[in-house]
Amino acid sequence: MTLHREGYLIMAVGLTILTGIQILNYYLFTFTGWLWLFLILTLGALVMAYLIIQFFRIPKRTCTFTDRDIMCPADGKVVVIEEVEETEYFNDKRIQISIFMSPMNVHANYTPISGAVTYVKYHPGLFLVAWHPKSSTENERTTMVVRHSSGKEVLFRQIAGAVARRICYYIRPEQQVTTGEEFGFIKFGSRIDVFLPIGTKINVNLGDVVKGKLTKLGELN
Repeated sequence: MTLHREGYLIMAVGLTILTGIQILNYYLFTFTGWLWLFLILTLGALVMAYLIIQFFRIPKRTCTFTDRDIMCPADGKVVVIEEVEETEYFNDKRIQISIFMSPMNVHANYTPISGAVTYVKYHPGLFLVAWHPKSSTENERTTMVVRHSSGKEVLFRQIAGAVARRICYYIRPEQQVTTGEEFGFIKFGSRIDVFLPIGTKINVNLGDVVKGKLTKLGELN
């Protein structure tokens, strides 16, 4: 396991603050002799340090998919599988799969399929809870599209949630990407939407717990 570069500053600041609190806690214990308070505050500092570090963890995973497989781009839970009208890029019907990412999930995002990046657009917006139906079109978000060698395109969208306040993305139009390549990171609770061509074979069900680089969402026909 490694730690993501997007968390270096946050971890440094957070751990510095917690260290300062613990130093004050020690002097408070020395002055009052209240062991119970010292233990409670120490436990609280340790829990906060663990939560900060675990959020930015990047587990080592091997991505093994065929050329036409659509890989899950993020850890989380499948909260939507439905046929919808995609209005930003395709302007036609697509199969939408949405993955909700809680603050306890790994928050790195990976490209679901290999191909050429044809579209990247960042949208400032609101911070509705990530499972809200309008979060896909009204929240802060970044939309990306990759054209597979077959000519079919897959759209995936990072969506900020009520807690998430920063979307990071690293790919640009005309760039060639491969399945499982990291394309971004969302800080704190959030969501990923994937829009697939009608007729795509779907390999997940509503409510499934999925993992980026490990779970197969579907397969292009």
